[in-house]
Amino acid sequence: KYGGATLVDRVAQLRPHVVFTTHTPVPAGNEVHDLPLLKKMDADLGFSDADLAIIGGDPFSMTVAGLRLARVANGVAELHGETARAMWKDVQGAAPIIAITNGVHAPTWQDARVRAALVPDKPRERQDAELWDSHQAMKSELIAEVARRTNVTLAADKLLVGFARRAATYKRADLIFGDEKVLDSLFAKGLQLVYSGKAHPRDLQGKALIGKVLEASKKHPAQVVFLENYDMRLGAMLTRGVDVWLNNPRRPLEASGTSGMKAAMNGVPNLSILDGWWPEGCEHGVTGWKIGDADPKDDAFDEADIARIDKRDRELLYQALERDVLPAYGDRARWVAIMRASIAMSQWRFSSDRMIEDYVTKVYSARASGL
Repeated sequence: KYGGATLVDRVAQLRPHVVFTTHTPVPAGNEVHDLPLLKKMDADLGFSDADLAIIGGDPFSMTVAGLRLARVANGVAELHGETARAMWKDVQGAAPIIAITNGVHAPTWQDARVRAALVPDKPRERQDAELWDSHQAMKSELIAEVARRTNVTLAADKLLVGFARRAATYKRADLIFGDEKVLDSLFAKGLQLVYSGKAHPRDLQGKALIGKVLEASKKHPAQVVFLENYDMRLGAMLTRGVDVWLNNPRRPLEASGTSGMKAAMNGVPNLSILDGWWPEGCEHGVTGWKIGDADPKDDAFDEADIARIDKRDRELLYQALERDVLPAYGDRARWVAIMRASIAMSQWRFSSDRMIEDYVTKVYSARASGL
């Protein structure tokens, strides 16, 4: 369909019809393959080595190819757009990179009881009471599921913090476990932790991370639980049933994150590093809490600097729990206000409806394409 004397001519005809989304700054999500391997696997599609290098470089980068073949590209959160532009700034012929923040499908992830509690024609006091009661019911359901799976009975009247996602090392599931003295103090004040997640079968570091959480659950059986066989059903129970959703990746490696959006739509406030979507959704102490401030000089951190950053972020996490989250949980009226603000913040802004609208108007439409 696309004629032309050279590959460059044909690519120029193709580009107006192609858009590309880059999903992560993590190397494992930006595949690079040697050209001989592509030929050996019959994945070169008949292109010469010279043509493959024009498209994706040598070795062949899938992301570079996407950027060179598209008329426009996007990251999946505002911060990720900035990160992607910095990462790929030296790619010649790359498409401009904009940002379209991910969203989640509210009818799937927001519990119907939350929607029923906040029907607009109800008095505010009744809405608040029903929102609190519906959350307590969902928390009780989760506690019952934990007991069924682990024989551990968590306390319904104590703060329950959830962490469930892929067991990628940059997400730091074990960050909170670094200082036993501080941890014991937080447990004494009512902190409970429930974890779930899966590692890629070939990700040995991810499996080791789950192992560390399991060790913590054995050391603190009344306060830390890990739920196996993570799936959509369990994910839904967690994002609606915990009191707080914890997210502590190494900034800026969390491209977006969507589990926190699901939690927020259910009135479960986030406690998170300012990474991914959270810089857009966080109003500290109103919609949830930040773990420290954004530190741009650490965004391009060196591998050798990981220990320092992890130690700093662990201390900031402890401070946020001690000074902000636990005191707020002791004040029901204040907590319900945060729940309401969390829902209001996420309901449209971080919905898949808004996301699709953005893709249509900013990327897919004839006006956006210039066709």
